[in-house]
Amino acid sequence: MTHPGELADRYIAMWNETDAGARRQKVAALWAADGHFIDPVAEGRGHDQIDAVLGGVQQQFAGLSFSLVGKPDGFGSHVRLSWQLSAGNGPAVVKGTDILRSAADGKLAAVVGFFDLVPG
Repeated sequence: MTHPGELADRYIAMWNETDAGARRQKVAALWAADGHFIDPVAEGRGHDQIDAVLGGVQQQFAGLSFSLVGKPDGFGSHVRLSWQLSAGNGPAVVKGTDILRSAADGKLAAVVGFFDLVPG
């Protein structure tokens, strides 16, 4: 398994990539071809759908960026990380925890996301 911190950094960098071509490359490098992402408001299976989820979030929250909260941990093929979405050093607009599962080749097979703080 890739070190939890390294995988978490790559995962967050993917969410923050605003250039569509570069983001697509990060998705292909990080995810298995049939990878599955799901959280309470979005779902995607495969590179195209996962990239569409990322693009939609970036459009909805333009100008904000993701950052890790605390230290990621993991065991076996699983990594747990907490994150926040904010404008620079401003207060978090959204916070969440994601559980990542890697396939045998080290690419992401599945991610299940949970929201800890949502707007409203």
